[in-house]
Amino acid sequence: MARRRGLPLALPVAVAALAVSAGSAHATPAAAPHCGSAPKLHLGPRHAPKPKKLLDTSKAYDVTFTTNCGSFTIRLAVKTAPHVATSFVDLVRRHYFDGTAFHRIIPGFIVQGGDPTATGTGTPGYQTVDKPSASTHYGVGTVAMAKAQNEAPGTSGSQFFICTGAAAAQLDSQPVYAVLGHVVKGQAVVQLIGKYGDSTTEQPTRLIEILHATVSVH
Repeated sequence: MARRRGLPLALPVAVAALAVSAGSAHATPAAAPHCGSAPKLHLGPRHAPKPKKLLDTSKAYDVTFTTNCGSFTIRLAVKTAPHVATSFVDLVRRHYFDGTAFHRIIPGFIVQGGDPTATGTGTPGYQTVDKPSASTHYGVGTVAMAKAQNEAPGTSGSQFFICTGAAAAQLDSQPVYAVLGHVVKGQAVVQLIGKYGDSTTEQPTRLIEILHATVSVH
């Protein structure tokens, strides 16, 4: 899994500006995202065949995650991480992430999910590799693939993490995590999810479930 440098992977949560309705003399803030109850998780090993055909790099691929805290959308880095993006889209279409949880949350640093076992060890049964460039920046909203410390740079399975604070920039000094893409919608939801974690144990303090994920192609 992704870990801190010096320490194993990690701060203030960026607060998204509230939207206001246009054309109103008394514009009111949009309702802030909040977390509702989560259905029962469907935990256990999940395996899938490794896709053989890469995605069409002339198209844009977005993955939308619907959680019990709201929805957010990731634009995939199809051109710079073709193998990871292809694998991720295939897993989404197989409903691999549905009914799973964000099993690791470090406030102000990252939220991590994609493990159907919620143990931090789950994989789809195969790996892909898209080595990140030396100039890779893990800014707020960056989505990257987690890996074990003994695995080669850019190695990916199904676990991903989303950077939620400036502290994630510490990963820039030696980029080893393949960048899957960036959050293009719903960053406030991601920031909310990022508050529900214990910085010491890196465990979530409430259940954040991925209800389902979908792919759209443009």
